[in-house]
Amino acid sequence: MKKRITLVLLGCLAASLWMPVTMQAQYLRTSYFMDGTSARYYLNPALSPRRGYINLPAIGSVLPEVSSNSLGIQDVIDIVQSGTDFLNSPLFIDKLADMNRVNVNAKIDILGIGWHRGNNFWSATIGARMDVDADIPKSMFEVIRQMNQDNFVWSPTQQFNVENQRIRLNSYVEVALGYSRSIGKHVTIGVRPKLLLGAANLDLQINRLHIQGVVDGMNSSFDLQTDAYMRASFKGLELDRDHDNYVTDLDLDGEHGIAGYGAGVDLGIGLQLFDHLNLSASLLDLGFINWSKESTRVAQSQKDIHIDKDNYSPDMFDFGLYGLKGLDANEFDAHRSRLSPTLVLGGEYALFRNKLGVGVLSTTRFGELYNYSELTVAASWRPNTLINASLSYSLLEGNDTFGLALKLGPLMVGTDYMFFGKNSKHVNAYVGLSIPLGKKKTD
Repeated sequence: MKKRITLVLLGCLAASLWMPVTMQAQYLRTSYFMDGTSARYYLNPALSPRRGYINLPAIGSVLPEVSSNSLGIQDVIDIVQSGTDFLNSPLFIDKLADMNRVNVNAKIDILGIGWHRGNNFWSATIGARMDVDADIPKSMFEVIRQMNQDNFVWSPTQQFNVENQRIRLNSYVEVALGYSRSIGKHVTIGVRPKLLLGAANLDLQINRLHIQGVVDGMNSSFDLQTDAYMRASFKGLELDRDHDNYVTDLDLDGEHGIAGYGAGVDLGIGLQLFDHLNLSASLLDLGFINWSKESTRVAQSQKDIHIDKDNYSPDMFDFGLYGLKGLDANEFDAHRSRLSPTLVLGGEYALFRNKLGVGVLSTTRFGELYNYSELTVAASWRPNTLINASLSYSLLEGNDTFGLALKLGPLMVGTDYMFFGKNSKHVNAYVGLSIPLGKKKTD
C-alpha cells in the first residue's frame, strides 16, 4: 500500500511557522566548555571528554532545533489564546515577514561510544540527521488564506503573485569513527570521518506563481502561470499524476532503503597557549551525498494552465497548484547534494585549577540558502566528571538569549535558547543519557 509522504517532507515547515523553531546547527553550544560531557565532542572532535562513555540507544544524544525570522514564541502563544486558527488570525498574517526564512534541524544518536587509550581518544557513532532550509513568501500564505474562505469566489479582478519560494531538505544516516590525540602538552588534534547513507532529498523552487481569476460561465476558475522545479530522491519514490501528466502528490510504494551514498568529515584542533588560556577551532560537516538516479524523480512547470475550482486544493503543499509535469528518466541525471558545514572558533580562560572556565564561542553555519552566525559567551563549572554546569549568553540574527546546560551523573539536559517571556524566535533542546566508561583522563 502506498504511503503518502507530502506531510513527511513538508509538515515540519508548517510546524516551524506555527511554532518558532529555526535551527542553525545541530549542536548544543552551551556545552562547549563542559569538559565532562560528550556533547561538546560533536562541536570539536579534538576536545574529547575527560572520561569515556556509552550513549544509551536512541536517547543517548537527542537535539532538535528550529528558528524563523518572523514568528516568536510569544506570537504563537497570543495566536493560540485568541481562539482562531493561524491562517484566519490577523495576528499571524501581521507577524509574517515579506520573506519568511525557516531552518529546521534534528539530530539523534542511535548508538554512540567513546573511550580513551593512552594519549588517544576513539569514538564510534551511528546517528540520524535532518536539515531543512526554506524561504516562504508572505504572499503564499495570503493566497492560501483567501482560497480557504468559504465565500471566496474567483473574479477577473482577483489575482495573486508569489515569487522565490524555496524548500531544501536533506535527511541521512551517518556512521562515524572519531579519533583525537594529544601532541605534547599543548596541542590536540581530532578527526571524525563519516559514511553517509542518504534517506531523503528534496529541492522545490517556485520562481514565480501568478494566479488570475477568469470568467467561466457560472463556474469559479483561474488561470495559472508558473515557473517551478522539483527534484526529489527517496527509495521507492513515485510521482502521482493526473490524466494530463501533472504531478498531484509524492508517494512511496512501500519499499524502504538507501537512496544515496556519501562521505563527510569533521576536523578540529585545540591549543593551550598558557597555563590557563585555551584556543580551539573546528570545521564540521564537510561532505556530500550522491543520490541515485533510480530513486530520483524530477518535475518542472508548464507555463500556462487553466484550473477550475473543483480541480485544486487550496493548500501550500498541493503540488497540483504549481503546474509540475514529471520528466522521463532520460531527461535528467543523478545529482549530488552537499552538507551544511559549520565553522567553530573558541577561546577559554580557566580558573581555580580548571574547575571554572569562562569562554567565548563563535559558530557560523553555511546553509543551503543562507549563512547563520552566532556569538556565545559561557561560564562553566566542572568540579568533576559527574557534575558539570554551564550558563551562556548568545547574540544571533539581531536577538539575544540565555542558555543553560546541566550534567548530573549519566543525565545531561540543556538549551541554548531559554524562554523568559521574551519573543524568542529560536528554540532548541538537548537530552542525553550515557553510561561512564573507563577511568577518568588525567592531565
